[in-house]
Amino acid sequence: MPNRALRTAASGMYAQQLNIEVIANNIANVNTNGYKKNKPEFQDLMYQQVSANPLSTTEPGIIDVSNKNIQVGIGVKPSSNIKLFQQGDLLETNNQFDLSIQGEGFFQLRKGDGTIMYTRDGSFKLNGNGQLVSAGGYLVEPDISLNEDTLGFTVSRSGSIESQETDGDSFVVGDIELARFINPAGLKAIGDNLFVETEASGQPIIGTPGETGFGEVHQGYIESSNVDIVEEMIAMITAQRAYEINSKTVKTVEEMMAMANNLKRG
Repeated sequence: MPNRALRTAASGMYAQQLNIEVIANNIANVNTNGYKKNKPEFQDLMYQQVSANPLSTTEPGIIDVSNKNIQVGIGVKPSSNIKLFQQGDLLETNNQFDLSIQGEGFFQLRKGDGTIMYTRDGSFKLNGNGQLVSAGGYLVEPDISLNEDTLGFTVSRSGSIESQETDGDSFVVGDIELARFINPAGLKAIGDNLFVETEASGQPIIGTPGETGFGEVHQGYIESSNVDIVEEMIAMITAQRAYEINSKTVKTVEEMMAMANNLKRG
């Protein structure tokens, strides 16, 4: 049936269009701190039972397959767009406020309404109150505050923050805690390098950096995007060719319908 072939090809074109959009977003964020690439997944649609061409015959030795049916697929559909949380490269910045995680876990940020969000982007700063905040101004959870006498601070691999004061003293001002999830791919991305928990991700598991299941904190480093630009270029070429072939399928079906129409006229 030509209409079935047209719908199938159209579903393939839509799937590849979505595929290109995801790839484009990955490439656009190749320099975004802590960005985790997306990967679209697809599923085949339901199958229809179609009668095979009848080959009924009474000649001996020929099998009658007139009652046989075959399955014909009707296309493809997007099923999910998952986040891949492989480790990105750690880039040295020599900025004491830049922190990164080597291994599993997320930094915790708190909005003004108390909502907790999660990020792998550790490009932190100080606000006017001396509190450690994200690039978007969200407070790091638990709260880390420095006073006006602080000359600098160091962060250990286990997240302990020690400040150096103008009088030469030093003391621990707080500890960074990390959160991890049973299914991080189930987190909901809300932009600004931020995620929030969902039912699919499960509830956060809070722990100390370096403990079992948690990565270590590195000061003076930023985690880069985990997008492989060569891999994305190859995926883009593949998607482009798949879209082109599906469009040719539409053209072929149109030509077949034209031929059938001419036969009727003849």
